Amino acid sequence: MQLEGKVVVVTGASGHLGRAVAEEVRAQGGRVAALDVSAAPAPEGGRAWSLDLTSLADATRVFPEIAAHFGRIDGLANVAGGFRWQTLAGSEDLSEWTALQAMNLQTCVTASRAALPWLQRAGAGRIVNVGATGAVKGASGMGAYAASKAGVMRFTEALADELKLQGITVNAVLPSIIDTPANRADLPQANHDRWVRPQEIARVIAFLLSDAASAVTGALVPVTGKT
Repeated sequence: MQLEGKVVVVTGASGHLGRAVAEEVRAQGGRVAALDVSAAPAPEGGRAWSLDLTSLADATRVFPEIAAHFGRIDGLANVAGGFRWQTLAGSEDLSEWTALQAMNLQTCVTASRAALPWLQRAGAGRIVNVGATGAVKGASGMGAYAASKAGVMRFTEALADELKLQGITVNAVLPSIIDTPANRADLPQANHDRWVRPQEIARVIAFLLSDAASAVTGALVPVTGKT
């Protein structure tokens, strides 16, 4: 019960990883504010909000509501994001680049900025971002995705350095291919047993949200299963 009494905001809460993180936080005694662009299911003992996380105005409207409802905000798990495969030569325009920067990086920056005043009040705030091992080295068709997730990694390091004297830690997990129905459908011939499960990533995120990880900040933690 490492998160007993903690209030954790989970973005992208409707997705497979977001739901796994919300479930792990609840299993460890925390309460969850579930955020998504579409209506996310309200977690047991928690509450859900629908908002556009690319909009700072929308985020700064919702986070005070979260703090008022729960009385505090202790942690933020920036799970919201997406993936699209496309080569530059095969692009008719650069809309995929813009979309992935918004989904993967802008949502992370916006939610962190909106949560910051409440995390500062908590005195021991936690931010955990979701990067990707695919951003460590780019590959064909992965340019837009890798660039956006590399931005998450550099943002994590920069914000950790900015907040290190305020008792707020900022870390990121770097999953490999996540075992989801969509990924299985896209790669039916792959060895799915080697992929990392959402629940396994969620347990690492929960640790980084806990007081046990108070000495860890600016870390980029690979969570790769057997790949």
